Amino acid sequence: MAIGEILLLVFVFVIAGFLGVELISKVPSQLHTPLMSGTNAISGITIVGAISATAVALHTD
Repeated sequence: MAIGEILLLVFVFVIAGFLGVELISKVPSQLHTPLMSGTNAISGITIVGAISATAVALHTD
């Protein structure tokens, strides 16, 4: 794996984390407990990471 690919994956991970936190922070606290908000952010990061990894794998073939 080239260093450029690693940097791209790290960049996508950071952006996904930022977006997850921003989206969850917009949800009113009456709808989500803090634990549920954290779980949703982690799930969102996982989904974006899986999509990104799939895109990179398909692009390299």
